[in-house]
Amino acid sequence: MSTTIAQVGDPRQPAPAPREGRLLPRLARPAAAVLSGAMLYASFPPRPLWWLVLPGFALLGWVLFERRLRAAFGLGLLAGLGFMLPLLHWTGEEVGPVPWLALAAAEALFVAVGCIGISAVSRLACWPLWAAAVWTLDEAVRARVPFGGFPWGKIAFGQADSVFLPLAALGGTPLLSFAVVLCGFGLFEAVRRFRVHRATGELPRGAVAAVAATVLVPVAAAFAALPLVDDSAEDGTATVAAIQGNVPRLGLDFNSQRRAVLDNHANRTEQLARDVKAGKVPQPDFVLWPENSSDLDPYRNADARIVIDDAVKAIGVPTVIGAVVEPDTGKLRNTLIQWDPDKGPVNTYDKRHIQPFGEYMPMRSFVRVFSSDVDRVQRDFGPGRKVGVFGLAGTSVGFVTCYEAAFDDAVRDTVEHGAQMIAVPSNNATFGRSEMTYQQLAMSRVRAVEHSRSVVVPVTSGVSAVIRPDGTIVQKTKMFTPDALVDEVPLRSSLTPATRMGPLPEGLLALLAVIGLGWVAARAARARRDR
Repeated sequence: MSTTIAQVGDPRQPAPAPREGRLLPRLARPAAAVLSGAMLYASFPPRPLWWLVLPGFALLGWVLFERRLRAAFGLGLLAGLGFMLPLLHWTGEEVGPVPWLALAAAEALFVAVGCIGISAVSRLACWPLWAAAVWTLDEAVRARVPFGGFPWGKIAFGQADSVFLPLAALGGTPLLSFAVVLCGFGLFEAVRRFRVHRATGELPRGAVAAVAATVLVPVAAAFAALPLVDDSAEDGTATVAAIQGNVPRLGLDFNSQRRAVLDNHANRTEQLARDVKAGKVPQPDFVLWPENSSDLDPYRNADARIVIDDAVKAIGVPTVIGAVVEPDTGKLRNTLIQWDPDKGPVNTYDKRHIQPFGEYMPMRSFVRVFSSDVDRVQRDFGPGRKVGVFGLAGTSVGFVTCYEAAFDDAVRDTVEHGAQMIAVPSNNATFGRSEMTYQQLAMSRVRAVEHSRSVVVPVTSGVSAVIRPDGTIVQKTKMFTPDALVDEVPLRSSLTPATRMGPLPEGLLALLAVIGLGWVAARAARARRDR
């Protein structure tokens, strides 16, 4: 009888918890995962909120700490989508949402896999160290596979205004990412230890020292690396002009007016020549045009050759032209041409890291199912092989073309081959007024500090800029505005530790991650044997 009463509602029995009361705690971690990803996104340019990356990783640490691996994957996927969906929105600017969603989902999957590793090592002593190494390993893999990798969204690229930036000169972008992530996870561990202390009164000295190290060592290391950031002119200076000719209209169809784009850059160069003659600006030692400033092949198109030659003769100094070169057979080339005012074209550099699904189309038949825009790429581009360093009026200039600025090896190669400054000719016209150009400009600022080189960024439609070796922007243009930047930039030949060590810091951090993951796997195997 008592059982029956209890079943129908004994007033002495506690009332069942409302469904909403059970649901909200279960949603807390998924919501926090999305929020952590959104904070990582918000730390990237054009917002000057680099510091948001620290609470972003602190929150991600709480989300993942000692979670089961399946839960860590799901939570990591949510964090990855919160990060990558807004960060990569520009990829769908002119081709619709399908490519954008596919790329963001693919990148979020990488983040999710990395978060499995972070959750696994969170059970180890000094776990923020291991977790930061796992994140760095995840970035290294994402920068290489598939289709040559996609390094966009590397945490280091959001730190152009950060107090951590000097670490780029010490160990490159891998060390910069590692330090920032370590500090973020360390902040969560500090809060966690404080709460444990309040609940139990326990405060192990070793744990306190480890927590303090994870937060304070990255900051101290960044300040210690400050002497590596130097914008003095070791090898004198060079006066450089960067031409932004602008495009007739935004979007993918700007290429349909290739002659208008070429004329815009030629006309702006000739205007610069008139300004020099009038004494309004100094005579440049050489001139840089952006990527795709001549999509008419000047080797095959006599009219294009004449337009370029006239503009270069007008300014009277070596000029680097961004052109699409169309061989009789084989693949197209995204080429930078060194154009002499007396001799014409004398040297070339073919872009080495070409953009999948943009400059060439892998899995063409499969991709066509999702987007007819695949057929805009009717003839694939092929990659170059040699490093791009031109001797321009006595200055060794290293070239990385647009997308290549995201790849550590592409930029480092030019400095190792003697570049005294770096140029990043780019074309952002296909991405409209999106954040893409600001994200890419931040990469160039990080590269300037990483290799202690001036960086000049000529862009078809903006933002073009001149960057000092300390990462400071001294001149920049507005978007979709014809302009010419002329500046005297310091030239340098010394190598930073990051340049000298090359991929070694990344390799050591990846090894640290593998050791941590191996330790976890060994402990799990031992636990299974002991059951």
